[in-house]
Amino acid sequence: MIQGTGSDVGKSLLVAAFARVFTRRGLRVRPFKPQNMSNNAAVTTDGGEIGRAQALQARAARVAPSVHMNPVLLKPQSDIGSQVVVQGRVVGTAKAREYQTMKPRLLGAVLESFERLAGEADLILVEGAGSASEVNLRAADIANMGFARAADVPVVLVGDIDRGGVIASLVGTQAVIDPADSAMIVGFIVNRFRGDPSLFADGMKMVAQHTGWQSLGLVPFFADAHRLPAEDALGLTNSKATGDDGRPRIVVLAYPHIANFDDFDPLRLEPNVDLAFLRPGEPIPGDAALVILPGSKATIADLAALRDAGWEIDLKAHLRRGGHILGICGGYQMLGRRISDPDGIEGPAGSVDGLGLLDVDTVLEGDKVLVEIGGETIVDSVPFKGYEMHIGRTTGSPRPLLRLANGKDEGASNDSGTVAGCYIHGLLSDDRQRQHWLQRIGVTGSALDYEADVDATLDRLADHVEKHIDCDRLLALARQPSFKTPG
Repeated sequence: MIQGTGSDVGKSLLVAAFARVFTRRGLRVRPFKPQNMSNNAAVTTDGGEIGRAQALQARAARVAPSVHMNPVLLKPQSDIGSQVVVQGRVVGTAKAREYQTMKPRLLGAVLESFERLAGEADLILVEGAGSASEVNLRAADIANMGFARAADVPVVLVGDIDRGGVIASLVGTQAVIDPADSAMIVGFIVNRFRGDPSLFADGMKMVAQHTGWQSLGLVPFFADAHRLPAEDALGLTNSKATGDDGRPRIVVLAYPHIANFDDFDPLRLEPNVDLAFLRPGEPIPGDAALVILPGSKATIADLAALRDAGWEIDLKAHLRRGGHILGICGGYQMLGRRISDPDGIEGPAGSVDGLGLLDVDTVLEGDKVLVEIGGETIVDSVPFKGYEMHIGRTTGSPRPLLRLANGKDEGASNDSGTVAGCYIHGLLSDDRQRQHWLQRIGVTGSALDYEADVDATLDRLADHVEKHIDCDRLLALARQPSFKTPG
């Protein structure tokens, strides 16, 4: 199990790296994260949803993603708390304090999923959540030491030297956690080092001396990490476009509950595009060629935030200048005439006016749609593959955008084709569709094979980690779990 001294220390990428390393050695590898919190999710082949990081780790292990790789997923949703997804299916919502009382009951599902994976794997790589030193939450923990103890899984602790204080964070973790929890930790890794590794040799020895844990390696910063899908929206804070180099500018509106923002990773990697994620308070630039309204975990609340940010006025000015607008999932719902939430799925029951840029209406009701799907654009027959992940029905479009493989029409566009929207996530990961949309704003000559690029980056990541971590020793530390009955 890979735990961290804090959030965002690189646990997810290290697990992905180890998954590819040991898969290349011929082992059957499965990633596992007992509990995750993210609005960046992926649809699984068994018809559920898991955190995007576990889908990437499954890809690194060259296996299809399964709901059992992330049995508990929390999706923050406006002021009503988080949506709770258990083994791929929504079971309700809970605020933080309410969720603490739920966790002991969820441990059974966590261990069930882990045991199922154990039956089909030679090696399971478990990713912890947040910080191992959050002792205030230890009593009901199912994400870190609570799981490690219940499943008897040895732990490797990761610290991030790039943020500073890594010696104190590693040694301090041992100082505050229960001795029985500390005994689960068999080694440590220092991640994201920059500079001459020999300068930190004494630091590695100090940590080993103070903790008694063995050093498994010092991992230099991996420059190509940005080429892999990210899971945490905090990573978008520095994604500003400059607009200074003449490339067409595309902006994504990063409202507070943005979801599935990895939809736009392929645009970020396009060399002929200048991509920006705009936070509320940043105006839509006048030279933007395309504005994207992404998915949202709280569509009505994020529509209000969009208006408060002045973006509704900016969008209308953008259209008057001849710009294009694309809405995906929640963003598609916002572009319509009205959004109704009669059952209070997102918050207080009611309805609000949409932006009125597409002739559709949305009602938030029914079961959540979780399905991989393909099809083609109706006007020019450009094929695509993607997935749907949404609650709600959107109806009324006189100009549907897509025709699905099952024969149904999907999405909408305005008469001029400058405004369009649909429910399909991953639309722009398909090279054919991405090139189609780029051509509409004057970008030609794209040579990016996005899926091949992700796979090649995973191989480089595995090479990088294998060079700096003693993977043979890491594998030798693994052991057969002994499952314990919850409670």
